Amino acid sequence: MLRNKIPVGILGATGSVGQKFFSLLANHPWFEITALAASKQSAGEKYHKLVKINRNDPNENSYGNFRISECQPDLPCRIVFSALDASVAGEIETLFAENGYIVVSNARNHRFHEKVPLLIPEINSDHLQLLAHQSWSGGKIVTNPNCSTTGLAIGLKPLLDTFGIEAVHVVTMQAISGAGYPGLPAMDINDNVIPFIGGEEDKMEREPQKILGVYRDAKIYQADFTLSASCNRVAVLEGHLESISVKLKSGASEDRIINAWQTYSGLPQKLKLPSAPKQLIHYFSDDDLPQPRRQRDLENGMAVSIGRLRPCPIFDYKFTLLVHNTLRGAAGGAILNAELMVAQNLIAV
Repeated sequence: MLRNKIPVGILGATGSVGQKFFSLLANHPWFEITALAASKQSAGEKYHKLVKINRNDPNENSYGNFRISECQPDLPCRIVFSALDASVAGEIETLFAENGYIVVSNARNHRFHEKVPLLIPEINSDHLQLLAHQSWSGGKIVTNPNCSTTGLAIGLKPLLDTFGIEAVHVVTMQAISGAGYPGLPAMDINDNVIPFIGGEEDKMEREPQKILGVYRDAKIYQADFTLSASCNRVAVLEGHLESISVKLKSGASEDRIINAWQTYSGLPQKLKLPSAPKQLIHYFSDDDLPQPRRQRDLENGMAVSIGRLRPCPIFDYKFTLLVHNTLRGAAGGAILNAELMVAQNLIAV
């Protein structure tokens, strides 16, 4: 426990991910919101007049009258959580880092910078060593992955460590909240599946190799398996479902694979960080699980659910995975990144 809470700000506070950050940070045991920032058009307005998703959030009693600031590096905090759109995130996040801020980003812009960690705390906490080699003026940038990548990487990590991986094929069924507010037009998504999400397949085919890569000598050496992804938008509010096939380097039984998932644990569990799930991966033996409505909120939306493990006639095994896209895959994952940085004394408090 910290003696005093750490002041933090939210960049892009009025968007869908920004509002999720607001909900999670409003009563956080370590962090206190001291700044909400958004576009020039929103600057000066009260937060509660601009929100749509969190309109009935009880935390508005405490923060709803906050005036929105512009995204300029004069905010009364040192840590900022970025929920900015990729069209503006790169420039603004760099500006904040150059002015000494710790930027914990949900945007894609800096994910493949060679000195920026693409972080899932249970998977690659050692990648935070890259922070010592960043060249911004006292500031730092840490990113979390694409929401669908997050679930995939968590499901693959125990298999990679135990058996090795040669190839992965994944087909996603992604919730409409991943498209941001107000999402897709009803006449496009109702009674429909859209077999295309712009840029999503490229992210899923590139990000896991960096996340699951090895840190050595101030560099990430990418994982060497191949990955093919097909991404679809479906009429589900929250929770990305993924059908995954994997080819392993060494033989494995179903029991050994399930045991690898169920016993896997990372540094956040050891440190008992506030946002960390007690058990990262939950396996369900029922034939029809996991399902978004039934498992997405498991452990406050921060756990990953897996089921339907069975032999694959093309690769070795196939299974179904569920990740909460706006919690584990977005705001919740970014907050867990910041918690780990605080716990490891990488942020002065």
